[in-house]
Amino acid sequence: MRADRAAGRPALPPPPLLLMLLLLLSRAAALHPSELFPYGQSRGDQLLQEGDDESSAAVKLTLSLRFYDAQFSDLYVGTNGIISTQDFPRETQYVDDDFPTDFPAIAPFLADIDTSGGRGRVLYRQDTSPAVLGLAANYVRTGFPLSGAHFTPTHAFLATWEQVGAYEEAKRGAPPSEELNTFQAVLASDESDTYALFLYPANGLQFFGTRPKESYNVQLQLPARVGFCRGEVDDLNRQGPYFSLTSTEQSVKNLYQHSNLGIPGVWAFHIGSTSPLDNVRPATVGGVLSKARPWAPLGQSFSHAVALEDDYTQDTLDDYDENEEEIEYPPSEPAEASNGHSTIDISLGGRVSAPDSDLASPVPRSASRGGPETEASPLDPHAKERRPQGETNAPDLKQRVESSQQPGTRVPAPPETEGDSPAPPGEAPPPSLEGGAGLADQDALPAHPGGEAALPNYPGPDHAPHLGHRRQVVGVEDDISSNTEVFTYNAANKETCEHNHERCSRHAFCTDYATGFCCHCQSRFYGNGKHCLPEGAPHRVNGKVSGHLLVGHTPVHFTDVDLHAYVVGNDGRAYTAISHIPQPAAQALLPLTPIGGLFGWLFALEKPGWENGFSLTGATFIHDVEVTFYPGEERVRITQTAEGLDPENYLSIKTNIQGQVPYIPANFSAHMAPYKELYHYTDSAVTSTSTKTYSLMSGAINQTRSYRIHQNITYQVCRHAPRHWAVPVTQQLNVDRVFALYSDEEKVLRFAVTNQIGPVEGDSEPTPVNPCYDGSHTCATTARCHPATGVDYTCECASGYQGDGRSCVDVNECATGFHRCGPNSVCVNLLGSYRCECRSGYEFADDRHTCISITPPPNPCENGRHNCAPASQARCIHHGDGSFSCACLPGYAGDGHRCTEPTQRPRTVCERWRESLLEHYGGTPRDDQYVPQCDDLGHFTPLQCHGKSDFCWCVDQDGREVQGTRSQPGITPACIPTVAPPTIRPMPRPDVTPPPVGTFLLYAQGQQIGHLPLNGTRLQKDTAKTLLSLHGSIVVGIDYDCRERMVYWTDVAGRTISRASLEPGAEPEMVINSGLISPEGLAIDHFRRTMYWTDSGLDKIERARLDGSERRALFHTDLVNPRAIAVDPIQGNLYWTDWNREAPKIEMSSLDGENRRILVNKDIGLPNGLTFDPFSKLLCWADAGTKKLECVLPDGTGRRVIQNNLNYPFNIVSYADHFYHTDWRRDGVIAVNRDTGQFTDEYLPEQRSHLYGITAVYPYCPGRK
Repeated sequence: MRADRAAGRPALPPPPLLLMLLLLLSRAAALHPSELFPYGQSRGDQLLQEGDDESSAAVKLTLSLRFYDAQFSDLYVGTNGIISTQDFPRETQYVDDDFPTDFPAIAPFLADIDTSGGRGRVLYRQDTSPAVLGLAANYVRTGFPLSGAHFTPTHAFLATWEQVGAYEEAKRGAPPSEELNTFQAVLASDESDTYALFLYPANGLQFFGTRPKESYNVQLQLPARVGFCRGEVDDLNRQGPYFSLTSTEQSVKNLYQHSNLGIPGVWAFHIGSTSPLDNVRPATVGGVLSKARPWAPLGQSFSHAVALEDDYTQDTLDDYDENEEEIEYPPSEPAEASNGHSTIDISLGGRVSAPDSDLASPVPRSASRGGPETEASPLDPHAKERRPQGETNAPDLKQRVESSQQPGTRVPAPPETEGDSPAPPGEAPPPSLEGGAGLADQDALPAHPGGEAALPNYPGPDHAPHLGHRRQVVGVEDDISSNTEVFTYNAANKETCEHNHERCSRHAFCTDYATGFCCHCQSRFYGNGKHCLPEGAPHRVNGKVSGHLLVGHTPVHFTDVDLHAYVVGNDGRAYTAISHIPQPAAQALLPLTPIGGLFGWLFALEKPGWENGFSLTGATFIHDVEVTFYPGEERVRITQTAEGLDPENYLSIKTNIQGQVPYIPANFSAHMAPYKELYHYTDSAVTSTSTKTYSLMSGAINQTRSYRIHQNITYQVCRHAPRHWAVPVTQQLNVDRVFALYSDEEKVLRFAVTNQIGPVEGDSEPTPVNPCYDGSHTCATTARCHPATGVDYTCECASGYQGDGRSCVDVNECATGFHRCGPNSVCVNLLGSYRCECRSGYEFADDRHTCISITPPPNPCENGRHNCAPASQARCIHHGDGSFSCACLPGYAGDGHRCTEPTQRPRTVCERWRESLLEHYGGTPRDDQYVPQCDDLGHFTPLQCHGKSDFCWCVDQDGREVQGTRSQPGITPACIPTVAPPTIRPMPRPDVTPPPVGTFLLYAQGQQIGHLPLNGTRLQKDTAKTLLSLHGSIVVGIDYDCRERMVYWTDVAGRTISRASLEPGAEPEMVINSGLISPEGLAIDHFRRTMYWTDSGLDKIERARLDGSERRALFHTDLVNPRAIAVDPIQGNLYWTDWNREAPKIEMSSLDGENRRILVNKDIGLPNGLTFDPFSKLLCWADAGTKKLECVLPDGTGRRVIQNNLNYPFNIVSYADHFYHTDWRRDGVIAVNRDTGQFTDEYLPEQRSHLYGITAVYPYCPGRK
């Protein structure tokens, strides 16, 4: 039995003293758990039954509680972090959906919480004790110094969730997560008002959202919702007002670190009153809302970071969602804007902004995200500092200040031990491979006398490959090449593991040597110690390729085209694909297999006792290649610079190609026989020289050509480790199954090789080898092959995976607790691994392991370090990030740095006449005496009256009566303004912001079109933005014309099809605005300059030219609910879906509407999304009924399931080896790998509402020209 929190709590001090204490503590620390309102069964709390979806019996309130505009006498408390005035529905009806709920809700932390098995408890009670009421009153008065100044509650209701956990699916042998949350809600009431307090103690929130049960195995998490909902307000099921405080995981993280009343972790809200209260009002004093304007009235949205869409009635949508499950289209009636629905997003560094807030600059985020990952402390990674439950002492401010200076904060590290010295003032430090950069900016490698590139002397390596068979050299002076420069060691500046172990990989150990330290990969990992990868696991490479080539005599240039490689480490296969290289260059590069062969050498299958390239170089090196073609002696140079591993352990590499290559006609293919290469190893360099022959074939033509290739690979080694002589300095790379192909249709250059590294061999007959050494084994691609006797072997899943070795699945280290993320950090699961990220408000310490609190920047407005005008003339406004602005006080004019009293304007005729008459009347006129009425600028108001009588008339701008306007008693004449109002031009439609060059996604989200860039296939979420805002629209279908860079969309609210150019300054243009009811799917044929669309209101499929001309219906029979549509312009096929619930189907026809036929009509449910991939030639669809993503060939064969656990997909598009679909459960864009079916990424826009159509925008037109 847990001790109650009340035990040992001292008597409360008088309210003023308590208030001062709270405000003082707010400057030093977040809310301590002991500072929650007292709770426990000894205090009279009732204990909610443990379980996953429990709710209390009705709590009969002694005093009715006011919530919005109503009174309630009952309250219910639920397991899932929520309080309501009525009993809860089943959790599946609300716990995984966004706000608003359709029932009244007070939600301090709405998520899927489970207290089964004693994982926490939920307590609640009514309270009228002076201590509780006094504490609540002081919080309210602090947050509402005007409206709440005299608030004296008579009753309080308290609910506390103590150490509760998230729902988890049980896994055999896996302990429950140790991430537990504690939070509290207090409702304080008097006869006329109710205020809510949400309290989140320091470290009280250790998880920030939960996974939906229906798709638990999908690695997607729904952030907790915090806020208030009025629920449905009448028999028409119209949604009442609601207020949302969080919309992202970051905003949930900020709950216990920030506040709206100056006390971190404490939030106050005015939620009910006898006076008019359009919506919940947050406190705005002393916290992050302190400088916000008054609350927005009904009809105005309340949001700074999130622009809420308007609320629309169902009637305006006609039959758009008829008979469709879970259809929730966004708004379509601008007149009902906001309806009191309000959102605050505290995700931007914790700043919350009220309507039209002037707090424009958020607090800086932690700079630690994505930083190097380090090995955890040997201490218990799960140990957390917690005070005993009964302890109530406040933190000592002096101790807090002193603690920041205690041991544990590092001084700058001493200089590198191998030739490094601190950079002189004003100069950049010497280049280094530390951090993955440095070598990219080095000059070209100098020519070696022998014709090969010589190794430059790079400064200060401090890491080495693990102690294997590689020859290591160490010495006080050690010549590493024919150059005369040497490395020297400075023993006085020796670096040790004690202060530098964080430089090693998370999967490495650190070893001290006589002159310094080195890093070595742990068992089951390989690399150079700084970078370690799991043995047996597949590896990926992402990069960019640029080039300036002379193809024959034709110059060709390309910049930053995409390179992707996939390597199966346990059998030596390496696949490389380069997109978007211009055709002449791509065709001419076919013989240059070394471009992809580098990855074969890096991750080659190792023969016993031999090591591949990555074991030596790690992830930072330079590969320099010089090729001379024969017989023409054209020369080309290739430089490949490896820049480290990204957070998901993908190798990042840049490739540059310069020179001249022989021209190869487009109808020729290149073929190369298996070959062998000898690699020669010296310290910090590997060289190889060889001659390769290749054949160019076209029909009966077969030409044989050759080239000479010099390769030089330079890298850093740790020179402190002792020499190791076990392996000769020459190794042989056997390259088999060499493949090179360029697809002009796809614009992709591909290389494939199979590689094995081992000793130098002759040409004798090979002897039988173990399958582990030649790659013929049957282990999973994520498994290691262990040779046994003869040809026997066993399979073992690679680190980070589990299974029998033939089949391996990812281990979620974050869920199982097998990770080393420390306090104040978050574990993020990756395939085969994980990474740690500091929580908001924290950053990595110098050891790159410990998360420490971020020291806020100084406030120049408080310390006087600003240049604003004197305080009597101006005010200094602090923006929270160390910056400030100045503003003149009322009555002064200027820029805030200089403020002057403006000169008084001369009095107008109206003002002089008014003063004259008032003087004549003795200063106070009678009710029937006329006094001219003047506006703020001194002009006559158009309506003039005798005193307070009903005798009125209109006047012109000079005050003269307009004849015929004098009124009768009780009738006010309608007068035209005497001064023309300022010219108000219509608000222009927002210009299209031209997106950068590259591939990106466009998605439809109600009243806007969003822009989401891609880096390779990864979602660049940080650079996502709104491309076009379309107020009053509901954008559903969307597609792109790559030839004219024009985006097209359907609008079911406006019943139109429109387009806009992506060029700067372009405005939307309506293309079709008649004869539509519910236009949904849209497809563009950029070859034939034609568009196709479905109309589910007319049950029709139509086509037209891109300018709207030559419109005609293709099909208007045998259609029930046509939705998605896709076009294959190459083969001339049209595809569409019909989610007729009685007989759903996917059909196809020619582009002219001929040869209509059913392609798929079995085992489908709600085929919402459809895409044709021009590269793989697959037709794929996302089904919201079966929850599957499937593909089929255009002839109906080869049907296969890519993913069978989708949420609620709406639309889908394919790009490269990924699918991207919009999802209504997540309200985001979800990425799925086409080859593995795994969910790889997701993007959740800040504005949470349904997403509809999605399309990919290429920097070129797919298919033939």
